[in-house]
Amino acid sequence: MLSVEEVRSSLERAGQLHVLQFWPELSEDEKKTFLSELSQLDFDELREHCRGAAEAATRSTTKVDQKMEPVPLEFIGSVVKSDRDTINEWQNEGYLHISENQVAVLLLAGGQGTRLGVPYPKGMFNVGLPSSKTLYQIQAERICRVQQLANMKHGSKCIVPWYIMTSEFTLDPTKKFFEENKHFGLDPSNVVMFEQRMIPAVTFDGKVILQNKGKLAMAPDGNGGLYRALVDNQVLEDMQKRGVKYLHVYCVDNILVKMADPIFIGFCVSKQADCGAKVVQKASPEEPVGVVCRVDGVFQVVEYSELPLEAAEQRLPGGELRYSAGNICNHFFTLGFLQEVAQKFQSQLKQHVAVKKVPFVDKDGNMVNPTKPNGIKMEKFVFDVFQFSRRFVAFEVAREDEFSPLKNAAGAPLDTPSSARQSLLALHLRWVLAAGACFLEAPGGATRPRVTLEEETLVVCEISPLVSCSGEGLDLLLKDKMLTSPFLLDEKTAKQLLK
Repeated sequence: MLSVEEVRSSLERAGQLHVLQFWPELSEDEKKTFLSELSQLDFDELREHCRGAAEAATRSTTKVDQKMEPVPLEFIGSVVKSDRDTINEWQNEGYLHISENQVAVLLLAGGQGTRLGVPYPKGMFNVGLPSSKTLYQIQAERICRVQQLANMKHGSKCIVPWYIMTSEFTLDPTKKFFEENKHFGLDPSNVVMFEQRMIPAVTFDGKVILQNKGKLAMAPDGNGGLYRALVDNQVLEDMQKRGVKYLHVYCVDNILVKMADPIFIGFCVSKQADCGAKVVQKASPEEPVGVVCRVDGVFQVVEYSELPLEAAEQRLPGGELRYSAGNICNHFFTLGFLQEVAQKFQSQLKQHVAVKKVPFVDKDGNMVNPTKPNGIKMEKFVFDVFQFSRRFVAFEVAREDEFSPLKNAAGAPLDTPSSARQSLLALHLRWVLAAGACFLEAPGGATRPRVTLEEETLVVCEISPLVSCSGEGLDLLLKDKMLTSPFLLDEKTAKQLLK
């Protein structure tokens, strides 16, 4: 640990000496903790970070629409528009690589869930399913089921390692939550948690913000901090030791995410891709999702805030949006590509400005909760590596099957616990009806079968991922069955139905 004199000198060179303005008021323990935090800083990086943040805050957005073009058709696959035989080929290819221990999943879980309004990691959230399962449990059980299916198909005993990138805010509670829940049936040695870097929030004039008299206001460096974190924590070496060749990377908040999706993996491998992105059709020109496209011949995601409305509203002759490939933060990478990014390109990733309301201590030592944005948090985005790909592909999936993010607290118009829950229950209901089951109701004492999806808006139907993670195998359990709502198909119920 550095001495206070060394830290003072380094802060002065970085133009951030104000950080120590309350030093005399701190207790000995507070001084020790603060000095430890400051000693971990790279002061040359801090100087450049603060200068870059102040410059970026005043920089006008680059107009990209005149340089844009949609992803060419030869680089796009689709589970929506492909025939069943083709999908089966991709799926078989994916399961083969899973069975050979070549596939891992990587979860981006460094965010605090501020918009959701909870004081714990978003993965621990219970959206109100009949089973009361959290996002983490649902995802863990999907991994268990994918492993089981690969083993059944190939007579193997495979492992899909689960890498979880956390932050200073989420690492300890996430570790504790997994331990308390016995890792949801997974072997703890195959659940690898690691921490992304934290970087200081700064004022519009490039000064580090103090969260209190003895602590900097820090924030995770965005999901694009993944590539630095992979190096810092020797994660790439761990993957190589395990024989991993392909990574499925996703965000924690999508309740419909398909873990280690064999169809997606199989498509990307069959196309010899080093980098891939799942996309959904944008719901409207105004929908706040980024668009996967090419700009000046380079693949990238153009954020909705950077795309003028007139470009967003462009349509093809058939009526589809010209820029329709909505990014859902669901990606494929080869290990070789990640190693190359880590070694050559991660320092070149663009820094994005996020203007935020950052609680701070003022010059008089008073705590202030600002009512309007007062600071800048700089973030990198995971998809900004698309530009370095030698063989990029996009893969279109059905929104109602694969994308329903949980971002906002109850009462917001979109992406709430209620909308996430209903998306999952509706998906499971479609599986049950497709398997040949129907639901009963008794209006006025009469009992009649309910058989159409349109009638089922009030039916509650949940399928455990341990029974089926994509609707597979349900016909053996449910064909011609008359069910009542609410219906929860877990392992115990499945065994009873097989008797």
